[in-house]
Order: sequence, then C-alpha cells, then structure tokens
Amino acid sequence: MIELIIIGILLVIGLVVSLVIISFFSTWLKAYLSKAKVSFATLLAMRLRGVPVGLIVDARVTAVKASLPLKTDQLEAHFLAEGNVVQTVQALIAASKANILLSWDRACAIDLATRGTTKSVLEAVRTSINPKVIDCVIEGRETIDGVAKDGIQVKVRARVTVRSNLDRYVGSAQEETVIARVGESIVSTIGSSENYKVVLENPNSITEKVLDRGLDQGTAFEILSIDIADVDLGENRGAALRSSQASADKEVAQAQAEIRRAAAVALEQENKAKVQEMQAKLVEAEAEIPLAMAEAFRSGNLGIMDYYRMRNVQSDTEMRDSISKGVD
Repeated sequence: MIELIIIGILLVIGLVVSLVIISFFSTWLKAYLSKAKVSFATLLAMRLRGVPVGLIVDARVTAVKASLPLKTDQLEAHFLAEGNVVQTVQALIAASKANILLSWDRACAIDLATRGTTKSVLEAVRTSINPKVIDCVIEGRETIDGVAKDGIQVKVRARVTVRSNLDRYVGSAQEETVIARVGESIVSTIGSSENYKVVLENPNSITEKVLDRGLDQGTAFEILSIDIADVDLGENRGAALRSSQASADKEVAQAQAEIRRAAAVALEQENKAKVQEMQAKLVEAEAEIPLAMAEAFRSGNLGIMDYYRMRNVQSDTEMRDSISKGVD
C-alpha cells in the first residue's frame, strides 16, 4: 500500500515536472542557445510571480547578445516597478554602442522618472547621442520679442541645440525651462542693445551673450548652441510710449487747467457777491442822508440856501451824466 502511494506521488511529481518542461522548454532552449541561460526553476518562479516569462527572457537575450550581462532578477525588479523593460534595455544597448557610460540602475531611474510623460529613457539616450534642435516657441508665439534702447521692437526666431545630460536627467528641468531661460536672456540682451541696428548687424552677439550665462544649469540638457534663424523689426514701441505719455500729460494739463478755471469762476462769483454787498451798504448809507439833512435843518447847521445850492449841484451832475451817456 505504501509503495503504491509512493509511486503515485512520484507520478504526480513527474507529471508536474513534465508539464513545466513542456511549458517552458521553448523559452529555455532559446535562452540556452543564446548563451543567456535561465533555469526552469527561475522560469517557474517568474510565472508564479506574475511576470511575463517571454518578455523577460527576450530582454535578457537581447542584452546578452549586446555584451550586457543583465540578470533576470534585475529585469524582473524593473518590470515589477512598472518600468518599460524593453525600452530600458534598448537604451542601455544604444548607450553602450555610443561609448556613453550608463549603468542599469540609472537607466531604470530615468525610465521610471519619464513614466507618464511624453519622454522616455530611449529618447533621452538618443538625444544624448544625436543632439536635438528645439524651436524657441513661447506661449504660442514663434518669435521672441525684445525692445532696444531706441524703442524699436526686434523680433527674433531662435533655435537651441541641446544634448541630454544623463547624469542629471532625473529630477532636473526639461525643455520648457530651457526655452523660457533662452527667451528671457534674448529679451534681456536685446533690451541692453543701444539700438536695433546693433542687433541687425551682428545677431551672433545675442547668442554669445546668452551662452555665457550657463542657462543649462539645473536642467536635463547641455546647451550646445543657440542659433538665430531670423531677425525682423516690429513696432516702434518707444514712439508709442512717448505718444501715450504725451496724451497722459495732456489730460493732466487739461485737468489742472479745468481746476484753475473753476477756481477763477469761484473767485469771480465771490467778487460779485462782495460788490453786491458793498452796493447794499451804499444804498443803506444813502438812505441815511435825508435823515442827516433833516437833523441839520433842525439844529440850524444847514440853511435853505445851502439846500438849494446842493440841489443845483445834483441837477448839474445828473445833466452831465446824461449827456455823457448820450454821447456813448
């Protein structure tokens, strides 16, 4: 009875082993013939861990054929970290063929850092081998606009040639930062020019000054060159600003003149009021004259002949006044 149980267990074990061999034989044989040996136990363990056996073995075979002794554990670890195993291996091979020092760990770090973006570790390596030309397009505008000291606007179309710096690719700024820095530097350089003629005569002076500022610090790229593709003139911003300032000064002057006019009108009205007040006082004083004359008669200080002489003087004065008005 015991012998039958042992025989049954052996049969089951043999069956399992046979199934494993049959299942992984083609994969194992491909790895063996490629001198990238992978044991059946490793293949079974990968299957149990949910790792695609064919993908890992193919990546290892590719690496070994390119003289890169990568282990299956390294490939599995990167896959389980949700990395792109195939692109990482291809990037490592491309770097090796181009004599670029790139370790497996750094390649994995770059691949994971670019995950979910439009970048990839393979693109980073290719850009390091073949420099990339970037058109400086800021906020949808194809030109970078600056104003020289003479007020003339200068429009520049610039291109930046960059190469990936794999040593600082992870955690560094990308193309957008490079474009922004180059655009800011070009605007600053144009603004420091005495006039637009200096820029038109020697556009390379812009690139020389911009390159000296080390704009690639803290970025994932190394700036090789900055080229001015086109230079054009824009608006006369200085004249526009002066015109705007003149309009503003005119409005201020008009406002101040209006203030002075209003003050003059107020002063005129005040003087008119004072004249009316003085006239009222005059009328009041004239009203007291008959009373004073009556008092003079009673006190004997004014005689009847004196009164007639005063009346004659008044009549003569009124006549002269009427004659003068008639002449006018």
